[in-house]
Amino acid sequence: MTTLRMEEAAHAVLARNDRGGYTVPTDRLYPFQWNWDSAFVAMGFATFDVDRAFRELERLIEGQWDDGMIPHIVFHAPSDTYFPGPDVWGTKHHVPTSGITQPPVFGMALRHVYEAAVASGLADAETRAKVLFQAALRSHRWWLAARDPEDLGLVSILHPWESGSDNSPAWDEALARAPTTTSTAIRRKDTSHVNAAMRPRDEDYQRFIHLVDVYRDCGWNPKQQWARAPFKVADVQMTAILARATADLMHLAGILGSENDRAELAQMQGRLVNGLARRWRPHLSRFVSLDLISGADIEAPTQAGFIPLVALALDDAQRSAITAEIRRWLDGMTVGIPSAPAFSPAFEPKRYWRGPVWAVINWLIADGLRLNGAEELARHIEQSTVRTIENVGFCEYFDPTTGEGLGGDTFSWTAAAYLVLGRRE
Repeated sequence: MTTLRMEEAAHAVLARNDRGGYTVPTDRLYPFQWNWDSAFVAMGFATFDVDRAFRELERLIEGQWDDGMIPHIVFHAPSDTYFPGPDVWGTKHHVPTSGITQPPVFGMALRHVYEAAVASGLADAETRAKVLFQAALRSHRWWLAARDPEDLGLVSILHPWESGSDNSPAWDEALARAPTTTSTAIRRKDTSHVNAAMRPRDEDYQRFIHLVDVYRDCGWNPKQQWARAPFKVADVQMTAILARATADLMHLAGILGSENDRAELAQMQGRLVNGLARRWRPHLSRFVSLDLISGADIEAPTQAGFIPLVALALDDAQRSAITAEIRRWLDGMTVGIPSAPAFSPAFEPKRYWRGPVWAVINWLIADGLRLNGAEELARHIEQSTVRTIENVGFCEYFDPTTGEGLGGDTFSWTAAAYLVLGRRE
């Protein structure tokens, strides 16, 4: 299929998943609006329809809480094809939402969409972007207040779902402390849409829902959740995305905000960059998260160890080491970067975040490589991602060893990734 035809097919995927100004990741499996999915989708829309790109972000912040948190799911309309639904979360927001968040790609998306809108001459771009800028700023304030109360310069996740990498091997030890008992009846719907071998195990779900029960019992109060959390990880992937988004908001502050906003963002970014830089481990050639309950480094190799590239300018030794490590992960793979490497004992090439390749992760890592002057490696990752999508379609994720498409099909953020990465040289 020609590039033009594939772009048209990507547009069709986004149209198919449009629910009236917001996009579901894919029909039935994920029938609501997801936070970081929509941020990537907005950047995809910006390649051909900037008005619709703005609308994606505007619909997402309809779910923003008064304290600034942007939840990981906004339940704009009812559906019985997904668990846990709004009844399980029991939040008290004016729009039904989940009670946890997701990687804050929003600020990155806002810069991308705004710049595309200015280039296209969209008349009301600045007015719309100013509202979104303030929403993003409130979100970043929430992150540092609620998820770095100890001033580590690292933001923490209290649930694996917040990371976006739900069943990553990085969480195995920390998650094992959460009991499998729940006060909520578990009614998994995902395995009726997708082969169970591609999804988290039942035991993972029991622990996931136990955490939901704990935080719901806290009334979703951030201080109470922090105090009671059985799972508390200072996550380098989350921190890196927040730091990069903060830098993007700083870039926009002179136009969309105030000098005080820019100064506040600069202080935030300095705190995050300094915290993130301390997580480099030369003997591993990557960055590592920190288990705040045990105090131990999380050394399980996952894609998260490379995401700090989007936020940090590495020195020559670090750049050489991390690019060599990425090439080691790519060795023998049909498409990379795997979410866990083939040499890891935890590697499962078809099970969700335990090995499969995700187009948006490749997008982030390639952006980070370009930031650090490794254009050739970035281009290799981008082109292999584009070729894989052209070969098997807009799948949720891919087997790195075969290139086989996995999970849901006609997936929105994969279509968005194709539209963005396919235009790079």
